[in-house]
Amino acid sequence: MTLLAIIAILFVGGVLAWLSERLFNHGSRWITLLCLMLATALLGRYWGDFTSATHGSSGGLWWDSLQLTWIPRFGISFFLAVDGLGFLMMALTLLMGLFGLIVTWNEIKFRRGFFYFNYLWILAGVIGVFSAMDLFLFFFFWEVMLIPMLFLIAVWGYEQRTYAAIKFFIFTQASSLLMLMAIVALVYLHYSNSGQLTFNYRELLAAQIAPTTAYWLMLGFFIAFAVKLPAVPLHTWLPDAHTQAPTAGSILLAAILLKTGAYGLLRFTLPLFPEASVAFAPVAMSIGAVSVIYGAVLAFAQQDMKRLVAYSSVSHMGFVLLGLYALNTIAIQGAVMQMIAHGFSTAALFALVGALQHRLHTRDMAKLGGLWTSLPKLSAIALFFAVASLGLPGLGNFIAEFLVLIGSFGSSQWITVVAAIGLVGAALYALLMMQRAFFGKPRNGNADTADNDSVMDLNPRETIALLSLAIALVILGLRPQPVFDVAAPSVAAVIGQIDTAKQAHGTEKTTPTVYTSARGGWPDSNPTGGESP
Repeated sequence: MTLLAIIAILFVGGVLAWLSERLFNHGSRWITLLCLMLATALLGRYWGDFTSATHGSSGGLWWDSLQLTWIPRFGISFFLAVDGLGFLMMALTLLMGLFGLIVTWNEIKFRRGFFYFNYLWILAGVIGVFSAMDLFLFFFFWEVMLIPMLFLIAVWGYEQRTYAAIKFFIFTQASSLLMLMAIVALVYLHYSNSGQLTFNYRELLAAQIAPTTAYWLMLGFFIAFAVKLPAVPLHTWLPDAHTQAPTAGSILLAAILLKTGAYGLLRFTLPLFPEASVAFAPVAMSIGAVSVIYGAVLAFAQQDMKRLVAYSSVSHMGFVLLGLYALNTIAIQGAVMQMIAHGFSTAALFALVGALQHRLHTRDMAKLGGLWTSLPKLSAIALFFAVASLGLPGLGNFIAEFLVLIGSFGSSQWITVVAAIGLVGAALYALLMMQRAFFGKPRNGNADTADNDSVMDLNPRETIALLSLAIALVILGLRPQPVFDVAAPSVAAVIGQIDTAKQAHGTEKTTPTVYTSARGGWPDSNPTGGESP
């Protein structure tokens, strides 16, 4: 029941935060903080179980599961489960939720209760996405996380917030409906072949589908997840959404919501359609490489710091797509690490840009400059995360991109070479941002930046929050093995299915795996309901 408790705490906490502000005109932030800390503590129990003899020695794939009857007429169940991959993504979600709350503690000035209602419901939806093992339930949580984000952008965003919110809604809803059509078609085809009507992920793994049909269904899933990733050319909603969203919204978008697209590809698209994924891999890797280069070029061309960081996310998430469709253990482990490291570094950069805008009332680098002398702490921390973003050795981002490139090189040398050029682009736009905004002489194009000496530097709350992410990136860079160990069974299960598909296509198995499962295998599952120890 732990998974259900975490989701319930976030849902109920959002309602309480809203009511507390309406009834007492205060308390919503503290309720949000309490709910996030409680949910994080509950999730932390799984880490204790993993490091104990129970999970640490058995090597089981699934740590916990809960299955309850929901809509039996249509084979829909309330099925939640967590494995190493899900745990990492849920931990990232809750930690970034705490970070976004703390670093923007005093930013929201109006309708605060409704803001934190949406904030917690986004996190509840994302936790549901990372734990749902029924495709109907997965789609339900997928929608739950999108609608509150729409409100965050539309109500608390900046000047062009309405345009950005509508664009975000159109892209995400259109792709979501496409995924829903693919889910229903998959369920119907499985029912036609087996006589079993079910949305259960475990059962649908064994669906027998014609190769051409499977390819089209795979595209339905892929497009929906690629929009959220985002991948070129489905990325155009992201810069506008990031630029117009409030700082907390940008942090959730960059650190969490983008990861749901990558998670969906790894959890659903690759295992459900391994043969189609093998056939589509060269195209997906090409899209990933193009996204890396295109995002870097567009980031280099920006004057708005927030828009620069947004385009850098397109580039970095291109490495994730490249690594996932390299279809080997090294590259996929690198993609998982990139999801975590990118969440830390980009969330920190958005927080820093938000802090600058709050103090100077501008994000335009043409109006900034010479901030290092007046804002030394903010500038020094910004430099750390800028070099982390460009992949400085010793930090988590470097480990992630290095593994992706090493793993993808064995799948396609030329695509990997093209993607590696993006590392040069990352250095250019990251250092250009530092030079324009923090070094040189102050520019007098804006009255608020003319006298920078009167601007307050980072306060202790902001400093502690940002330094925590900096320390986490150093730990990931110097000791990444715990992350790899946690994700290894999940990655190996996918690789086992991919290798089977490669053998069916007459290609050799390229990567040894430490864990293999049958096409419809579900180790350590609990089909009768209840919680697995």
